[in-house]
Amino acid sequence: MSFSNQNPYEAGHASFGDAAAYAVEAERATFIRRTYAHVLWAIVAFVLLEVVLFKIIPEETLVRIPAMMMGGFGWLIVLGAFMAVSWVATSWANSGASPTVQYMGLALYVIAEAIIFLPLLVIAEYFVKDSSLIPSAGLITLLMFGGLTAVVYLTKVDFSFLGTYLWVGSFGAVGFIVASIILGFSLGILFSTIMVVLASGYIVYHTSNILHHYRTDQYVAAALALFAAVALLFWYVLQILMSLSRD
Repeated sequence: MSFSNQNPYEAGHASFGDAAAYAVEAERATFIRRTYAHVLWAIVAFVLLEVVLFKIIPEETLVRIPAMMMGGFGWLIVLGAFMAVSWVATSWANSGASPTVQYMGLALYVIAEAIIFLPLLVIAEYFVKDSSLIPSAGLITLLMFGGLTAVVYLTKVDFSFLGTYLWVGSFGAVGFIVASIILGFSLGILFSTIMVVLASGYIVYHTSNILHHYRTDQYVAAALALFAAVALLFWYVLQILMSLSRD
């Protein structure tokens, strides 16, 4: 799961470098190429981290992780820690500091995502027991990401107006999640569907910012924003597939 602690409108309007939209064509193309290369490497690193975690953690320990991390109020602690780490990682990636600090932010965020995804992947692998769930969710996520990206690049519409709505929607979603933990009710497939729409909105929004608002030296920050949106989409696509498989 992935919720940005930073206002999405501000994330695409950092104050250093030249705006890619007004840069010469070669610089703009280089910025876009670097951004998507970093998104790809973030996804690959995330997958490799999950594979390593599944390999090095004994199976008898793995099957207890969902109860340990997602049981009761423990999930509130995990979510709180994840959001704190996300804020630090995003701040580093969006800072005007050295590239090393920006890369540290991206790396920290990928590691945080790998850890928070672990219990969900364990449930899909060991409790739902459908070997096609995770690959199917990954394929659907990538296809949706590609389709939404194509829409933004073909239309060239500036979707920055979505920023406020996404920010409000994220706070509302967090509120529902916290309420479900405290009151003990299930969010259900409808909530997951709404979150898929929210994640899709983030992909459109950040992709639009790459075209219109990010600076040419912000490819690490842009990659982190896109990776976060893709991770959020993957989380809830997998949730939906798991719910359908149980039914």
